[in-house]
Amino acid sequence: MNYKMLHTCFRVMDLEKSLKFYQEALGLKETQRKDFPEHEFTLVYLSDESGQYELELTYNYNPDKPYEIGNGFSHTAVAVDDLEASQKRHQEMGYKVTELMGLPGSPPRYYFVTDPDGYDVEVIRAK
Repeated sequence: MNYKMLHTCFRVMDLEKSLKFYQEALGLKETQRKDFPEHEFTLVYLSDESGQYELELTYNYNPDKPYEIGNGFSHTAVAVDDLEASQKRHQEMGYKVTELMGLPGSPPRYYFVTDPDGYDVEVIRAK
């Protein structure tokens, strides 16, 4: 049996803020939207140019409080050609951004940027 990764789902408090982050900060494009007003939720799918994998944003209408990000969840990751320019751009956009980091004994090759709901995205220097 062969399995193919399809998507990851993040529940979001403010769909427009989340769309702005993933579209403007990471260059993802909306590929599909499904509104279910009778069930009070909307699904929006985003992908990169390859279209091989999607991020699903689930917006439940009028959530009471922010979602708790489980202590087992860590992050999702994207690759970028110019790591330093990307980090500077995300800082200028006003997002929470870490310093450049590397694994022990390795030069810096990644940083984290946090989306409006507190999900971390690791931005890695493309090989």
